[in-house]
Amino acid sequence: MQLDVDLERVPLGEGPTPVRELTHLGEQRGQAPIWIKDDGAYSAFGGNKARKLEWLLADARRRRKRTILTGGALGTNHGLVTALFARRLGMRTVLVLVPQPESAHVRRQLERIRATGAELHFPRGVWRAYALAAWLMLGRASPPANLPYFLRPGGSVPLGCVGYVEAAIELSEQIRAGELPEPSHLVVALGSGGTAAGLLAGLRLAGLRSRLVCVLVNDLVRVDERTVARLARRTLRLLRKRGSSVREIEVAAAEIEIERGWLGPGYGHSTPAADRATRLLGEREDIVLEPVYTAKAVAAMLDLNRHGAFGPGPLLYWHTYSRPED
Repeated sequence: MQLDVDLERVPLGEGPTPVRELTHLGEQRGQAPIWIKDDGAYSAFGGNKARKLEWLLADARRRRKRTILTGGALGTNHGLVTALFARRLGMRTVLVLVPQPESAHVRRQLERIRATGAELHFPRGVWRAYALAAWLMLGRASPPANLPYFLRPGGSVPLGCVGYVEAAIELSEQIRAGELPEPSHLVVALGSGGTAAGLLAGLRLAGLRSRLVCVLVNDLVRVDERTVARLARRTLRLLRKRGSSVREIEVAAAEIEIERGWLGPGYGHSTPAADRATRLLGEREDIVLEPVYTAKAVAAMLDLNRHGAFGPGPLLYWHTYSRPED
C-alpha cells in the first residue's frame, strides 16, 4: 500500500527501519514474545522526529520561511533535531525551552542544542513560553512580513502525523513480507501525541488489527485518548483533502489504551523501573534507552507483559529513540 498524497516532502531519512525479536530477556520478558521496530535507525538524527519533519520542513520551505520557531523542555529531542535539519536546509531555528529536571542526559542534550547555533530562550514555565513564542513570532519576522514558521512542540499536527501514517504502512508491508508476525499490541511512548495519532491512523488504513498501547511520559501538556483519536481523524481528513484515496474509516478513543502509571514525579524525572529497563535492554539486547521517553515505555511494557496484560501476543515495541550524531 502506498500513500499517494499531494503534499511536499523533503527526504531526511530512509526506511524501512529494522525489526527483530528480542530473544535474550529471559524471565524478565514476560508472557508474550516481544519484537522491536528500531525507528531510531531511520536517519543519523533518529526516526521519531525525522519522519514528522520531512513533511513540516518541506512545508516551511514551500512557504519560503527563513526561520523555524519551536520549543520543548531543556533536553528536547524535537528542538535539537529540528535545529539540525533546519540548518541543513539553510534555515535558522529559534527555540523556547521550559524547565526540566537537571541530569547528565539533559546537560548533554543542551550542549548539543547550543552547538547547532539555534537562538535559545528560557522562560520559567509553559504559559510564559507560549507568551514568549507569540512575541518572538513578530520580533523575528523578516521582510516583507515573513513570519517564522511555527512548529508545535513535538511536531504533533496533522501534517507531522503523516510521517507516522507512512511508518505504520511500512510496518504492514514488513508483516506481509514475513519479516515479523502481526502484533496483537503495539507499545509506544506518548509525549505530545503525534506519533501515536499517526500510527493509529496508519494501522487502520493498512488493515492491521494491532491494539495501540501508549505509555504516558509527559505532563506538560494534556494528552489523552480523545486528543490522540481526534488528531488521527484530522490527519486522515488532511490526507483526503490533499488527494489521497484513503478510505473513510472510524477512529475512536476506545481503540487506544493509555498507561498512566509510569510517569513518576513528572516529565523528565527518572524512575527506578525505567533505570532497570535501561540496564536490562542494554545488557541483554544492546538497545540504548533514554530516561525521558523510551525507558519508561519499556518499563511499562515489561511489567504489563509479566502480568499477562497482552495475552499470548506477539507484542511490538516501537523504539522512538533519537540519537543525534552532530
